[in-house]
Amino acid sequence: MIKSLRGMNDILNEDYKRFTYFINIATNVAQRYGFHFIEIPLLEETALFKRSVGESSDIVGKEMYQFIDKGKNDVCLRPEGTAGVVRAFVQKKLDKAGGIHRFFYHGSMFRYERPQKGRLRQFHQFGVESFGVDSVYEDATMIMMVSDILKELGIGYKLQLNSLGDNNCMPTYRNKLVKFVKECEDDICDDCIKRLDTNPIRVLDCKNDKCQTLYATAPKLINNLCSSCENDFSKLKNILDNNEIKYEIDTNLVRGLDYYSKTAFEFISDNIGSQNAIAGGGRYDRLVEYLDGRPTPAIGFAIGIQRLMELIVMPETSRDGYYIGAMDEEAIDLVVSLAHKKRKTDKVVIDYKVKNFKNHIKNADKVNAKYFCIIGTNEIQSGNIIIKNLDNKIEKTIKQEEF
Repeated sequence: MIKSLRGMNDILNEDYKRFTYFINIATNVAQRYGFHFIEIPLLEETALFKRSVGESSDIVGKEMYQFIDKGKNDVCLRPEGTAGVVRAFVQKKLDKAGGIHRFFYHGSMFRYERPQKGRLRQFHQFGVESFGVDSVYEDATMIMMVSDILKELGIGYKLQLNSLGDNNCMPTYRNKLVKFVKECEDDICDDCIKRLDTNPIRVLDCKNDKCQTLYATAPKLINNLCSSCENDFSKLKNILDNNEIKYEIDTNLVRGLDYYSKTAFEFISDNIGSQNAIAGGGRYDRLVEYLDGRPTPAIGFAIGIQRLMELIVMPETSRDGYYIGAMDEEAIDLVVSLAHKKRKTDKVVIDYKVKNFKNHIKNADKVNAKYFCIIGTNEIQSGNIIIKNLDNKIEKTIKQEEF
């Protein structure tokens, strides 16, 4: 028997219901905020992610599904969504058009890593990206949008905030951090040693307990911000306070990708084990320029759908639509015809097999139909159809034309 690849799971049955419920809620919230859907390819040039996500990241260094295709192109399955949206933004010359552009997307991402609870090799994200707004109010709007989505899903969370500074304050801080880490270089892990040469700030995100203990007294970026970044961060906190969105400051929150600057945020849950981040994002004002576009302020976030599945509070289900069954062979064609016409306005499930009344009504219960309809020889001759409301148990007979 051929099985699915490790870390690549099917979505069906109860998971399918939760998955589609999430997509509907998140889509509705994003549209209420004025965002529009964008579809980006699953397959991109590998260079896109090397230039955006960064070669120092674990994603590019260890986790990409990368290969040479039949046209000798170096390509990979997308490991995240932001870079593809920025590529589309630049390719369609929206950076030159100016103005504000706001997108949302959802779909599969791929990373070759060790599968575990909340972390798969093929996983799904819902993401949002905003271009052209150089204002901390847009940062707050992103956070509010994630908060709204999680609240509508009935999911509790903790919000963590940090500022990663900009080109004015980051270089000075980076030098301070490198000096500090080199003083304890003999005791840090191999990954941190590599990051010292590629992206030193990523050492703060190290998952090694020993490293984290050593970095407890490291200089904090939040204490080394320039006046502009400090003012923006203070303003962001005020906006969140005024809108009753609680948060914690996490000075080690640096996000996993190289393109972030200024605002960084992460939503976490204590109910899903060690992989507790359920959403995260931040500002990436330099990424459009990195990908050969005009300098454009931008910010976005992504939500890992699989990590939310067991946390989603599903609404109570109510009966919906019609079930139509045939009691005689002669009635099957009529059942199909009536269902075809009725589907112009309603959901209709039919069974092509001849069954008695009792077995048909069992099937209607299984599909949670609100109305149960039955047709046999008598109904063919009379031109009627029997309809039973399975909520209030009221049964009536009407003409098929009325149905």
